[in-house]
Amino acid sequence: MRNRNTRKVLLLATGLAAVAFSTPMSATDFTAATASDASTAENPLRKYTQQKLHWKRCDAKSPAAFQCATLKVPLDYSDPGGRTIGIAMSRLKAGSAQARHGVLLLNPGGPGAPGLRLPVDPLLKFPAEVRRRYDLVGFDPRGVGRSAPVNCGLTADEQADHPYKAETFAKDVARARTFAAKCRAAAGDRLPHLTTRNSARDMDVMRAALGERKISYLGMSYGTYLGAVYTQLFPRRVDRIVLDSATDPTRIYRGMFQDMAKAAERAFTRWTAWTARRHTAYGLGDTPAEVRTTYWDLIARADREPIPFEGQTLTGDDIRADNSTFFHVREAAERIAALKEAAAKGEYRPGRNDASDANGTSDDNYLSIAWSSMCADTRTWSHDPARYRREAIRDKARYPLYGDFAAAITPCAFWQRGSEPQTRIDNEVGALITQNEWDSQTPLFSGRAMHRALRGSRMLTVADGEGHGVLYAPDGNPCADRAATRYLITGRLPAEDLTCRATTGRG
Repeated sequence: MRNRNTRKVLLLATGLAAVAFSTPMSATDFTAATASDASTAENPLRKYTQQKLHWKRCDAKSPAAFQCATLKVPLDYSDPGGRTIGIAMSRLKAGSAQARHGVLLLNPGGPGAPGLRLPVDPLLKFPAEVRRRYDLVGFDPRGVGRSAPVNCGLTADEQADHPYKAETFAKDVARARTFAAKCRAAAGDRLPHLTTRNSARDMDVMRAALGERKISYLGMSYGTYLGAVYTQLFPRRVDRIVLDSATDPTRIYRGMFQDMAKAAERAFTRWTAWTARRHTAYGLGDTPAEVRTTYWDLIARADREPIPFEGQTLTGDDIRADNSTFFHVREAAERIAALKEAAAKGEYRPGRNDASDANGTSDDNYLSIAWSSMCADTRTWSHDPARYRREAIRDKARYPLYGDFAAAITPCAFWQRGSEPQTRIDNEVGALITQNEWDSQTPLFSGRAMHRALRGSRMLTVADGEGHGVLYAPDGNPCADRAATRYLITGRLPAEDLTCRATTGRG
């Protein structure tokens, strides 16, 4: 836990609509340009949009039909004749040439999560009818995985979450400054261009290179924001868009972290009531107030003397760091009851999560590119450490469960400016948004905000649904899956917003 990756980065952990070139060009003009057959002088992106992709088997362990290629794109779209980078992409062709509708691009979230293997990911249970009709296309976004990856050389301590504390704030500021400096040293010339806007442009080059007039898309978590940015920049190139567990496009990104703290507090309140009704089973208190007291007594105990638990030794901060805990009421009750029992039993023993393990570097691509994207995507990050201190103190009081984690200072306080402003999402493109009622990373109110921004969208809410991610999971929701599949197959959105019920009982 103490060496955990940053929990608040979305997986799924998520800038004005005009495309900003040296000479301003509108999103519509850019779309027309990518499809144009004009000369390179008239269309500087022509050499990218008309490139021939060289497909080959991805690897010996994967099905022969699962093929990979590298797409060349400009690092800086305002300088298409300049430096290029390669975007790793994959394809699993539609099962039926006669029934084929087009391509379905897939993104798992992040920012920073690789998507190259999504077409063959065993956890994505696409119905046969979707596989028959679509080429499933995965890709590692720029800076991720096999696509010119960014690795800043971070220690485990630099990658971990740290809550605000007055006595450690100076150290937290220094850590954030070092994080930014390491990334600048490793990839300073690329950092301004590692943005969601540019990833959306890469997707449109991908569309053109695949020979498609339009693309369909399934994005999860942060991938919903990437999909929304694509709809804003390229509205004429959108076919069928499914956004699973949506971000609030007006809260990119600091506001999203603070919203996680707000949602965690609501989930905790719900959990205390659920658990109090089951005091016989869990022994945590027979009223919500008693359950709450039991939990905070446990946190205070762990802060005084870390609790040995499952091969680790956990402080109170370690226990609180997972903001998703209380969105799964049964699992949370079992975990807290087990922690209470472990605290009653045991003495402190150094474990594998201790700070002595925190100085070595590890594969840090995920967090390196996550913060690179989040810091460059928007110009709303404050560069004043004192402001982070004030907001952390405020949010710790408002949301004691997670507020001091969510509002803590980040590397963005010391980041260089991104190449463009944040995208404002405001269009009438059709899309289906799916959302669990109790989503820990992108709360229900975030999904509703995306629904408002995409005025042509419909929203499907899973009432009592727990956890981050709705669609095509091994234990997914059949009602939601059917609605998404119907839309992907027919292209027709529901006539109105829908509600499905959670299928897993909470006891």
